[in-house]
Amino acid sequence: MSLRTFIVAATLLLATATAQAEQVINIGYQRSSTLWLLLKNDGQIEQRLKPLGFTVQWHEFSSGLLSAMNAGSVDLHADVADAFALFTQAANTPLTYYARENPSPTAQAIIVQDGSPIRSVADLKGKRVAVSKGSGSHFLLISALKKAGLTLEDIQPVYLEAPDGVAAFSSGNVDAWAIWDPFLATQEREHHVRVLADGSKGVANYNRFYVANTSFAKAHPEVLQVVFDTLHDAGQWVKGHPQEAAKNLAPLWGNIPPETVELANSRRSYDIVPVKVDQLAEQQRIADYYYEAKLIPKPLKISDIAVWVPKAK
Repeated sequence: MSLRTFIVAATLLLATATAQAEQVINIGYQRSSTLWLLLKNDGQIEQRLKPLGFTVQWHEFSSGLLSAMNAGSVDLHADVADAFALFTQAANTPLTYYARENPSPTAQAIIVQDGSPIRSVADLKGKRVAVSKGSGSHFLLISALKKAGLTLEDIQPVYLEAPDGVAAFSSGNVDAWAIWDPFLATQEREHHVRVLADGSKGVANYNRFYVANTSFAKAHPEVLQVVFDTLHDAGQWVKGHPQEAAKNLAPLWGNIPPETVELANSRRSYDIVPVKVDQLAEQQRIADYYYEAKLIPKPLKISDIAVWVPKAK
């Protein structure tokens, strides 16, 4: 065998071995997955995972995220609102919580048109209220109604995904809308709306959780450590560089004005912290409310969830 032939053969063997050694991580995300969007855009997560022998495939979900999570079709999932995460537990989906964002109670709200005669949550009795079923805003609505002495049965819930909620609210087909940022920020900056209630004063803390397939979490804790640290760094960067972050996110969020993005980001904590079961009282409250409202088929015990805890630095 000539030297040239040997070198070519060795190069091919090395490339084949490298390809076989690399493992693919499937990451699911949504347009609202701020930190994942930024990391996908700048390639940082790929850079940090490459030394561990992993490559990344990204999967965007505009709908059907719950089905994908229940089916186990991705390894790491987009951050999801606290209430949404409970549906996976109710379905006995083997998921592990590996990070959460500290509360952002004003990042979602119940809004009405500025000229609406509705002045309080109590005034929603008998009214049509748009909300995305199972979302964090759904819990906000339930909690706000309960505080006002009402239940979902006292109003007319209109279950719409956020893009459809825009049209229904703008046209007056609904009287109020329970919604999250950046849809909330867009309404506030571009239309004449009034906030009826947000999650402050203990109504709805609005934590967001990051979850992984349990089998993946058990097999690759080193990956979760890198991902946790990278998300933490990204969150700190967003809060420390609000204008630059807004400029980067604006085209990724459908070319909405950077000022709207900055308003939305100002209400999100983006503070990535470990998940601790003894700090999930809000999750238990949501689970109890959802069972009472017949949104989940059985009572849940939040302490049953699987949790991965990062190493302390």
